[in-house]
Amino acid sequence: MERKQEHIENYLKSEYRGNNLFDCVYLEHTSLPEIDLNDVDLSVEFNGKKIDYPFMINAMTGGGDSCCDINEDLARLCKTFNIPMAVGSQKIALVEDEAIESFELVRENLIKNENIVIGNLSARESLESVKKAIEMIDSDMFGLHLNPIQELIMEEGDREFSGIKDNIKNIVENVNVPIIVKEVGYGMSKKTIYELYDLGVRYIDIAGFGGTNFSEIEDNRRFDMEFSEFYCWGIPTAKILLEMKDKPDDLFLIASGGIKTAIDIVKALVLGADMTAMSGEVLSYLMHGGYEFAKEFLDSLIYKLKMLMVMLGARNISELRNVDYKIFGKLKEITE
Repeated sequence: MERKQEHIENYLKSEYRGNNLFDCVYLEHTSLPEIDLNDVDLSVEFNGKKIDYPFMINAMTGGGDSCCDINEDLARLCKTFNIPMAVGSQKIALVEDEAIESFELVRENLIKNENIVIGNLSARESLESVKKAIEMIDSDMFGLHLNPIQELIMEEGDREFSGIKDNIKNIVENVNVPIIVKEVGYGMSKKTIYELYDLGVRYIDIAGFGGTNFSEIEDNRRFDMEFSEFYCWGIPTAKILLEMKDKPDDLFLIASGGIKTAIDIVKALVLGADMTAMSGEVLSYLMHGGYEFAKEFLDSLIYKLKMLMVMLGARNISELRNVDYKIFGKLKEITE
């Protein structure tokens, strides 16, 4: 539980700011949109359910008393806005019974068959552990995270990564909920995404470079070695989306990694994401001003999303994906 608390504290103290390269994407303003703000539909379909907005609250935390408060507030936000919620790694709750409550309360606040709850463990965990974690919160979907760099920087982290692909395949084939495989902020290459697709994975959270920086967070927990050279390591979110423009129709891509503003969300969707996810930005509002402050942020975010839809002449997310764009600068350089 102490490590979970340190992650929250170190995130709030983190200073390094990566670039997801959405600032290298140009969208043309429309002065004659012929669309009323109230006619804009931001809903998307996710796991067979309609959610009201094209974003979700991504995996953050769980374990101690403070995590209970955070997860309860996050669950309330997701219920209010009808968006999915992914919990943080449930590993601690598999070994410490007192940590279970901080995860169970998410389902208690989010109604089964109405709200989507997503469990979470490392992709290295066993099928048995995944099944226990699914049962713990009655998950609608389950996330398997990939975090080799984070583990290698952690003094107590794992050092063995062979056999992960076989493990993912075994889990996909033997659980009764859809599996989401996600990174933790270093991004996924096109090669990795298609390897996961070949394993049967149909939901992928690319978690590109530009958001929460676990190299810095874990580096701040160590005193014997220094890892600042890895703060800039990763694949920018925008680059990943551009490379996956021709993805298979049955592959659902969630764009996270530096998603902080309405413009970030719109650009991610224009570049081909099926949905977006954010964590650190919501956590910051929650920790600095509580539930109401975070709710005001999401209210404002939604209004700005609708504004952008009008400004781009798109009534819904399907039309938004047909909006023309140009890329320039570093994003163009690394994708050509």
